[in-house]
Amino acid sequence: MQDSRISTLTLAVFAALAVVGCSQKEEPKPQAAAPAAPAAAPAAPAAPAPAPEVVVKLGHVAPLTGPQAHLGKDNENAARMAVEELNAKGLEIGGAKVKLELVPEDDQADPKQGTIVAQKLVDAKVNGVVGHLNSGTTIPASKIYSDAGIPQISGSATNPKYTQQGFATTFRVMANDVQQGKVLGEYAARQLAGKNVAIIDDRTAYGQGLADEFEKGATAVGAKIATREFTTDKATDFAAILTKIKSKKVDVIFYGGMDAQGGPMTKQMKSLGIKAKFLTGDGGCTPEYIKLAGDASEGQYCSLPGVPLDQMPGGKAFNDAFSAKYGQIQLYAPYVYDAVMVMVDSMKRANSVEPAKYLPEIGKTDYQGVTAKIQFDEKGDLKGGAISLYQVKDGKWEYRETIGGAPAAPADAPKAEGEQKK
Repeated sequence: MQDSRISTLTLAVFAALAVVGCSQKEEPKPQAAAPAAPAAAPAAPAAPAPAPEVVVKLGHVAPLTGPQAHLGKDNENAARMAVEELNAKGLEIGGAKVKLELVPEDDQADPKQGTIVAQKLVDAKVNGVVGHLNSGTTIPASKIYSDAGIPQISGSATNPKYTQQGFATTFRVMANDVQQGKVLGEYAARQLAGKNVAIIDDRTAYGQGLADEFEKGATAVGAKIATREFTTDKATDFAAILTKIKSKKVDVIFYGGMDAQGGPMTKQMKSLGIKAKFLTGDGGCTPEYIKLAGDASEGQYCSLPGVPLDQMPGGKAFNDAFSAKYGQIQLYAPYVYDAVMVMVDSMKRANSVEPAKYLPEIGKTDYQGVTAKIQFDEKGDLKGGAISLYQVKDGKWEYRETIGGAPAAPADAPKAEGEQKK
């Protein structure tokens, strides 16, 4: 019995020890650390998003058909050249790349057609308008642009009424007819010894307006107006008018109108034996006038707002570039070129192409253009406009003198496309 108890006890002890041994698990051996992964290379900076591109539409209006088409196409070519130059340089305004697009329209030098194409440009949502060429189309169109809040800069419309209507949207980059007419009237009376003067105008806003100012200027310095006659901007036969004038024995005949009538009129003066000097304004101061008048043009006179092309600050460079692309300048091309440059420069200064935002900047313009230093008065007229006189010599217009205006910048100062005053 005793042995049996001992065996039983022994078995119990071994069993207990076994239970304790089983409950103590062996600790795992520490594992060697895995090699660290190489640090990731810093991410390359994301490429900046390209600037968005916007198309900015600039309307241009002039007669592209009819007797004044050569002048209208000249203006359009100048506007196109300015647009192409600016696009080639690259424009960025308001954080966007800007591509200028010229939208040309033909108003046929007709006031009714002028308002039709003006509304067409408004409906096309143009950002600005350069033009029109003629005062007779520019004035009625300006109301439409004003109502739409679209800035308008003319490079050739000289009738004072254009900027006297009180529209904030109207500007011009050449002298007006108050300035030009006064100079012409005084020149006829004094330098051309015009004691007895006849006036003819074409009954357009430009022709009649210039003739009115000429009459004021001439009579103010003692000239007598022997007769005042009227024609149209479509006429070709002036025999009746000129025969009446011949009987008045006048010293000077002043014509307010364009070259398409001025040239034939001068030719018919010669055929009727009229010895009076012929004087006209900018509308007849063209190579086309000489072509139409033939040898009767020799010795006749005209005026142009501004200084001669070779005296313009950027005249030579502009003439070289324009002539290489389009041939001989007809008349207003440098002014139209400047009008485009002033409009785009105002957008750049406003940092916006929206008409309402850049319009106030146009009035603050201080820009050295091809034609002159361009600044505007409170009405939108060019400050300090000069008037230059010319005479036909050996079949070409020859410069005589400049009256009024601010002193010109050095001829080699600006580049052809002009530059904003810093």
